[in-house]
Amino acid sequence: MCKLCSMETTKLDNEQPGSMPDHKAGFVSIIGKPNVGKSTLMNVLVGEKLSIITSKAQTTRHRIMGILNGNHNGQPFQMVYSDTPGVVKPAYKLHDAMMTFVKGSLEDADVLLFVTEIGETAEGHDVLPLLKRSDAPIILVINKIDLTNQDELDVKMAEWQAAVNPAAIIPVSALHNANISTLFEAIISRLPNHPPYFAEDELTDKPERFFASEIIREKIFLNYRQEIPYSTEVVITGFQEKEDMIVISAEIMVERKSQKGIIIGDKGSMIKKTGIEARKDLEAFFGKKVFLEQFVKVETDWRSKETKLRQFGYED
Repeated sequence: MCKLCSMETTKLDNEQPGSMPDHKAGFVSIIGKPNVGKSTLMNVLVGEKLSIITSKAQTTRHRIMGILNGNHNGQPFQMVYSDTPGVVKPAYKLHDAMMTFVKGSLEDADVLLFVTEIGETAEGHDVLPLLKRSDAPIILVINKIDLTNQDELDVKMAEWQAAVNPAAIIPVSALHNANISTLFEAIISRLPNHPPYFAEDELTDKPERFFASEIIREKIFLNYRQEIPYSTEVVITGFQEKEDMIVISAEIMVERKSQKGIIIGDKGSMIKKTGIEARKDLEAFFGKKVFLEQFVKVETDWRSKETKLRQFGYED
């Protein structure tokens, strides 16, 4: 079983805030527009691949927590990072649910990482109104600096300083692990003294089934074009761990019958390709052989149905 998923995440009893005064702990929420590199950044900060990454926008649909424990200059700490969906103007009830995850992460943040990329401009930016929901210090992260030069970066930093007046501006390249140590220092220096929220050996708040569905969904994003990935949801209907393997059953939900045919492909070629690629990553993630069976079902307009969104874990 993977070390990320070896036990359920349970908040510790912190009824006595005076205990462990030399311990730092807090929630670090990562927000920004789609495709600016939020998921890549969290995976780098946590040191594990928790969020799926593709070149397509709106890949992340849930709030995914990654828990990092350590010791910094003799002081133990716990950082609870939250990767969140990219901020969008809702076109479906699914988008409304995704934005609820974003707003929730703003409200409980101790430190806020507002991620932009070098090509974005501050004027009229969709995230700016949301920043008012949080009193947490804002660290503005300018990502993808490997795609620019120092002169352009200086202009961007001045632009964002005027628009947001953040506690700090840290330029990084999450893809190339550039300036991540500087960002870490900026975060931990603003983390409050607090006992840990989660047990030291827990690295995420999500169960095994969630990561199995995300790995399959990532392969759908990589293998299909246009609207197909966005119209698709993956539901794990079976997850049985045996001594020598894990048996996983997955239902791939689409909105129209024509999409079902595309997912399956000619003589099953596309779903077979997706399954082979997913199984390889599932075995690497769980550290065990995986038997994966996939089924495709049509659930008309599921992105606009509250009952289905609730069933798929998007609403309480």
